[in-house]
Amino acid sequence: MQRPEPLLQRKLLAWLLGPLFFLLVLDTAAAYWTSLRFSHVAYDRALHEIAREIVLHVKPGEPRPRLELSESAEKVLLLDQEDQLHYRLSAQDGAPLGGDPGLPSPGAGLPRNGQPHFYGARLHDQPVRMVAAWMPIAETPGAPLVLVQVAETLNKRTRLAWEMVANVVLPQLLLIVAATAVVWFGVSRGLQPLQRLRRAVSDRSHLDLSPIALEDVPGEVRPVVEEVNELMARLGKTFDFQNRFVADAAHQLKTPVSGLKAQIELALRETDPERVRHSLAQLYISADRLSRLVRQLLSLARNEPGALDTVQLRPLDLHAFALEVSMEWVPQAIKHDVDLGFEGPDEPLMIDADHDRLRELINNLIDNAIRYSHQHGRVTVRTGRSADGHAQLAISDDGPRIPVAERARIFERFHRLLGTQADGSGLGLAIVSEIATLHGARITLEEDTDGVGNTFSVFFRLRT
Repeated sequence: MQRPEPLLQRKLLAWLLGPLFFLLVLDTAAAYWTSLRFSHVAYDRALHEIAREIVLHVKPGEPRPRLELSESAEKVLLLDQEDQLHYRLSAQDGAPLGGDPGLPSPGAGLPRNGQPHFYGARLHDQPVRMVAAWMPIAETPGAPLVLVQVAETLNKRTRLAWEMVANVVLPQLLLIVAATAVVWFGVSRGLQPLQRLRRAVSDRSHLDLSPIALEDVPGEVRPVVEEVNELMARLGKTFDFQNRFVADAAHQLKTPVSGLKAQIELALRETDPERVRHSLAQLYISADRLSRLVRQLLSLARNEPGALDTVQLRPLDLHAFALEVSMEWVPQAIKHDVDLGFEGPDEPLMIDADHDRLRELINNLIDNAIRYSHQHGRVTVRTGRSADGHAQLAISDDGPRIPVAERARIFERFHRLLGTQADGSGLGLAIVSEIATLHGARITLEEDTDGVGNTFSVFFRLRT
């Protein structure tokens, strides 16, 4: 199957050659009109001379002049190899003196000063060129006037016009044909880099995200190719990120699933009801951990940077919302023997946020703080205005302080501090970081104000 001609090449050829051929048509029409006008001027003089010759054969008479033109003289006078000539002669009172009575009248406005009037008409269903004039029959003053009309068909006039047109237009046509070949060749050669670029893109594998070579790429297209290269670089990073995420997720899921299988096999071998009950309790704990890991993986996938289009930011009072979410964690804090407190101003802190995602951010920070706090520890949720005018959400704990060297990595996926005994998958803070990014917020980690534990602070833009 033949490939269709590239659209850009068709457009360029149409815009370059179309006006040339349009101008050629206009030039041909103008040349024909001008040539026909000049041919009329040339042959009208001869037509006028024939009219003068006919008048020379008019003799005075009573009550009106008479035409004395023999048949042989008439044939000689009206002889023409290409056209037919007709004449008509009339007296001043309109009486016909001779010639073809079928010639149309020139009208009443014809001046009687001897000036000829040339015009086009139809005679015997043929187009003709006519001359009409009032002429005296003698050179003496007061000589009577006669109206002489001579009509001629247009064969030689048309032939002369087309010969002139051919002499003018044919070189132009040859020039345009040569220009067409040059333009076609130039456009084809000029678009070859685009053809190579198209083949470079169409021939590569869908897995090949390497940058497109910029050599021999036209300057007008180079910005587009550079943007495509940047897009493929971002896609490459995204695919690498997803591949690592899938690999890490598979590794994280492998351990709890293997544990579940082992505990199920152990429970199936037990005959003592108490041991079976103990195995089922361990199965429940493992299933709960697996369920939490799956929820976190789904949450992390939902809050990736590509999910920006699904974020619905609405006005929200950060103080009231954080207090509401914190109250939901009181039973869990009591269960872990942790003192969960809340501090904040009485005035509202209005921000734009996605309610569900912000709830998830606060839940992960509080859950992280409770898990890593000491027994009889303390977790405090604070809201307020920061020094630079942002709405601040801070969650403090009194757990082991995170080493400075580790603080740059705590927001990475599946990263956990060595030596910690708390259950976790290393996804909670990664989810918090992704949600903060979707809200245009920034998150920081510093030691607690009293030098014990850690404080995670998230800074949101206040509504204006």
